[in-house]
Amino acid sequence: MGSEQIRRWESGALAHAVTDPFGQGPVPWLRGNVTYFDDTGQVVPWYVDGQAHPPTSGTPRVPAPRSAGPRSADDVHRQIKGFTSTGAVAPGEAVDFHITVDPPQEFAVDIYRIGHYSGDGAAKITTSPRLSGIVQPPPLTADRTVSCHHWWLSWRLQVPSYWSIGAYVAVLTTADGYRSHIPFTVRDKHPADLLLLLPDVTWQAYNLYPEDGRIGASLYHAWDEDGRLLGEADAATTVSFDRPYAGAGLPLHVGHAYDFIRWAERYGYDLAYADARDLHAGHVDPTRYRGLVFPGHDEYWSSNMRRTVELARENGTSLVFLSANSMYWQVELGPSPSGVPDRLMTCRKRQGPGRPVLWREIDRPEQEVIGIQYAGQVPEPHPLIVRNADHWLWEATGAHEGDEVEGLVAGEADRYFPRTPLPEHEERILLAHSPYTDRDGALRHQETSLYRAPSGALIFASGTFAWSPALDRPGHVDARVQRATANLLDRICKRD
Repeated sequence: MGSEQIRRWESGALAHAVTDPFGQGPVPWLRGNVTYFDDTGQVVPWYVDGQAHPPTSGTPRVPAPRSAGPRSADDVHRQIKGFTSTGAVAPGEAVDFHITVDPPQEFAVDIYRIGHYSGDGAAKITTSPRLSGIVQPPPLTADRTVSCHHWWLSWRLQVPSYWSIGAYVAVLTTADGYRSHIPFTVRDKHPADLLLLLPDVTWQAYNLYPEDGRIGASLYHAWDEDGRLLGEADAATTVSFDRPYAGAGLPLHVGHAYDFIRWAERYGYDLAYADARDLHAGHVDPTRYRGLVFPGHDEYWSSNMRRTVELARENGTSLVFLSANSMYWQVELGPSPSGVPDRLMTCRKRQGPGRPVLWREIDRPEQEVIGIQYAGQVPEPHPLIVRNADHWLWEATGAHEGDEVEGLVAGEADRYFPRTPLPEHEERILLAHSPYTDRDGALRHQETSLYRAPSGALIFASGTFAWSPALDRPGHVDARVQRATANLLDRICKRD
């Protein structure tokens, strides 16, 4: 199969190994009256996707119909793709964007901040001037590692001192109607009740850019000479942060973090923001916060990340894991070829000699921190079965013992492993015990866990991918999950 036949909607589910059980699209909650120019001279909304499939290689590009809006760029034609060469930044610092545009033409960048914003889910903060786009050099490859660190700087955004900290998305749109996205984080060092940690390390592990049937590679997949998708044995062992995200330019499962952000900001929780690499590099002091929130799939952890979180727990900082399969693989972060720290991530998995890289294989199972650990994939959503309904977590939710929360066990699941050591604790309880059937038809179960460490810290683990989407994703909101999460965060913020 040639590269011209490779499409994200064909390969994405395989390439990412674990699909989003709710089919999260690019940014469906960004809406409003934002408009852009197109090549017909008509002004159109940016969020209208007027073309379901981009043209195949060799097919002349035709202008968008007058009624169509911008179309999603793809990794074969690279109509517009980009990344930031800076990690999370503080107000007053700069974000450097490296963007390729093919064919060369003007483009614009709109900056959105994710939040509730009266239900819109995001607010436009600023727009760039019209910028001149160029075709950047092809990505560099070495032993499956793909890097674009040699791309020229396209735009430097100086973040004003008055901007709010938070999760941001840059929306790139070309004059002829193609669109892509770049996520980034604005953080500072001021104390807050809760520190939200965006899992950029895990996001990059799943990034197959370029998803072109030729050179793209993630820690899960690569391509052979015929454009067929290969598995982990042939995947990259090192991936670079100096490259765009595949497809629409947003990471897999990014919506899980945004679901939590929208809900938490709606109800006024005092949030600080950082990336997982900030945790690794020591850019944030987690002991300054009452709780650390890991809102989405957070599978890949460095030794520094784990050590910092364990120290925070020992100092009384609570931990909230709102997904499953957290802290599973051990990774190393290293500098880019130009010497910029933490721009390369290595996880050798099963390839070749060397130490194992599963935390549980080096006698440091994730259960010793989280209280439960990864059990397996959940092919189809199953109900979460409430357990210990008289516990304060379920207070005022209306949940009773044995009640079913439909569809809440989805994607992947954690459970308690009896033969694996538990963390030191003053008290511990399982708040759900939910049977499901795995891909082989075997009966498994998911569990939701809460324990109190000797320091007084509360450590909660939902044990399912579907917890954050139940907070604020249209079609998946569950009032019981919202109330239970509020019960938990209220106790943490009040140090109860």
